[in-house]
Amino acid sequence: MGVPKRKPSTSRMKMRRAYNSVLKLPQLSTCPQCAAPYVPHRVCPACGFYKGRQVLTVNVGA
Repeated sequence: MGVPKRKPSTSRMKMRRAYNSVLKLPQLSTCPQCAAPYVPHRVCPACGFYKGRQVLTVNVGA
């Protein structure tokens, strides 16, 4: 079985691991109430609805 000849540097390990976090970006869904993009299983920031009911009161403008 192959064994590394030298220990990988801290910089090289961190660069390799940093790319893995880029692959796990949150996926967005469209809100059925206002058609705005939002993160699933969260309250829609545009209209305040979650699972078909009003949870937050959102002020427009301000």
